[in-house]
Amino acid sequence: MAQLPPLPTLVAFETVARRRSFALAAGELNLTASAVSHQIAKLEDFLGVKLLDRSPQGVRLSAVGESYLRRVAGALGAISAATEDVRQGVRNSLYVHASPSFGSLWLMPRLAHFAQAHPGISLFLSASPTHSDFALGQADLDIRYGLPQWPDLVVQPLFEEPILPLASPAFIERHRLREPAELLATPLIQSTVSVVQWADWLATRGVHQGPERYALRFDRAQLAMDAAVQGLGVALESAVMAAPHISEGRLAPVFDAAWAVRVQAHFLVYPARHAKRPEVEAFVTWIGQQAAPAPA
Repeated sequence: MAQLPPLPTLVAFETVARRRSFALAAGELNLTASAVSHQIAKLEDFLGVKLLDRSPQGVRLSAVGESYLRRVAGALGAISAATEDVRQGVRNSLYVHASPSFGSLWLMPRLAHFAQAHPGISLFLSASPTHSDFALGQADLDIRYGLPQWPDLVVQPLFEEPILPLASPAFIERHRLREPAELLATPLIQSTVSVVQWADWLATRGVHQGPERYALRFDRAQLAMDAAVQGLGVALESAVMAAPHISEGRLAPVFDAAWAVRVQAHFLVYPARHAKRPEVEAFVTWIGQQAAPAPA
């Protein structure tokens, strides 16, 4: 294994970077500010690069420091979680990471079923738009959204999703949209991370002109749907992710559901070596059952 920097220097760096202050980091670590500064200098000397820029206004990460922090913070988090599991006597733990909207809209409503089916598994769920780094031990499984371009990993599509315009029933009643082209004069909500954009959907209906502007733009599907629920416009979203809103009458398709664009965009991703763990095998089997199409 390559030579590693001393652990105290990494802890000091992560704390200073997170708190953006040597004084606050010193208080958290029960050290003097001088001792923390010494640890940072020792780490920078070990790496041969400058990680932090110090100024009277505070502490700022260098470009190299930003990149290093992302990887170090994940590794320290994994070490901390593993240590806490051992100290608390937790066995059969499973670490799952998911994209935020999937985690809150689809996975959370089903977790009670997983807990009942597997009471012996201690599940830790985290959510962020950044993919887990399996090399750092950040997760056992990752549920990712996007195009499946992850070589050297097992990639399993979860389900097919119909993407279609959705709005609140009151909005639909008020605007009485009949043709897709009429959307161009209607407040539209953009989900910037969606694999299907408004221009893509409109083109499937013979409208080869994209929206000139959007009423609202979001980088989370859940936020786009929340805006549509409030009657702020039409969102182009997955009927699978929007199922809780649709079933409870907060959202409805603007047009015929047959006009949806169908895609596979959510994937269960993990290294092949993880499949040997019984906890991983149990979750993979369970989520496959949950994602299977309901009987007609």
